[in-house]
Amino acid sequence: MISLLRPALLPALLLAGASASAAPWTASDAVAAALRENPDAALARQRIVAAEAMIEQANAAWLPQLSVGARYTDTNSPMMAFGSILNQRAFNFGLDFNHPGRIDNLNVAGTVGYNLYSGGRATAGRAAARAGARAAEEDLRAARAQLATEAIKALLNLHKAREAVGAVEAGVRAYAAAVANARLRFDAGQVLKADLLSLEVQLAQTREQLTTVRHGAALAERAFLFVLGRAPSSSEPVEVATEDTSLAQLAVPAAGAERPELAGLRQRLAAAEKMVAVARGARRPTVNAFASYQYDQGWKLDRHADSWLAGVSVDLNVFDGGQTSGKIRQAEAELAQVKEMLRKAELGFALEAEQARLAYDSARERLAVSAQTVAQAEESAALSRARFEKGALLTADLIGVEGRLLEARLRRTVAAADERIALVELHRALGLPPLVQP
Repeated sequence: MISLLRPALLPALLLAGASASAAPWTASDAVAAALRENPDAALARQRIVAAEAMIEQANAAWLPQLSVGARYTDTNSPMMAFGSILNQRAFNFGLDFNHPGRIDNLNVAGTVGYNLYSGGRATAGRAAARAGARAAEEDLRAARAQLATEAIKALLNLHKAREAVGAVEAGVRAYAAAVANARLRFDAGQVLKADLLSLEVQLAQTREQLTTVRHGAALAERAFLFVLGRAPSSSEPVEVATEDTSLAQLAVPAAGAERPELAGLRQRLAAAEKMVAVARGARRPTVNAFASYQYDQGWKLDRHADSWLAGVSVDLNVFDGGQTSGKIRQAEAELAQVKEMLRKAELGFALEAEQARLAYDSARERLAVSAQTVAQAEESAALSRARFEKGALLTADLIGVEGRLLEARLRRTVAAADERIALVELHRALGLPPLVQP
């Protein structure tokens, strides 16, 4: 089992006053929280809802359209009054057409329409909407993969920052011990004042470095909470797990899969092709069937009657000033854009996958070298401290040895986190989730 945190540095990794009841964060916990609470995941889910609504609108073309309306009028306009009289079946030959008087009318009507043929626009529109919904689903997959990667990277960066704090704290303790020993030897007349001052200056500089890395750790914690979609809380500091099984078992993938971004672009390409068909359908006739029923009631004449109407209409756009041609050209241009976007994405993702492989190989090699370097630096530092205590080593030499040990520990800290980060990026570049997503 791989641990990114050394047990000796554990006290430096937990913030002061941490709640004992708060469960330490693991990579799988961070991924689950990010997918659940990050706004990007919520936005992607809402895009799917919007795409499904587009499908619902497109399906309406295969359903009858029903409208019901009512209105009441009171008028002495000859034209309107005469129409109301006829609808109420109240006409008589003694009627003065020029002065029919005040005529009121309550009209209640219902109309049913059904599209029999739309030049293929309804079918193409529904297909485009379905492709758009599938593209939105792929966008959600891509967003989830990106969020999972970012959550793990943020957690590893927090590991890195806190281990850097531990490494610098170890350097401070080493220099403090060296200063204490040098003061005793200075009082005994065995060390020059300049050597003691050099050690004290180095201790002060290391403490200054400790302040910087602690600030970096605080920022890393804020960045981690940001990826999770949470606001920072002073009462609940972030605790990290010393052993992370889910992250330790992450292995190098043998093969990749199709990136969800590519799958989404292919669905958008299908949708763009259907939108060209929609635009071209405007040149074909539209056939609609319709039927209506109305009821008219008048209280001035105390008459009422009902009537109905049914028929079929055919409409053909003969000339619209070039509007249809312009829409077709626009749809074809958008289709060409999506094709080029897909080709660019294929090339870019292939390059990204190769870069991720090379980056992981480099990170793994750096980790192996840094681990060996730390072991050598620790052995050298132990021997140098013993020689300094016996007065067989100059102060400048001890400062150099301690500095190299601190630098080696920091490099190993960075290399350990970077190796896992590179592996997570490799999974994403190959279209694979870094961890099993809930």
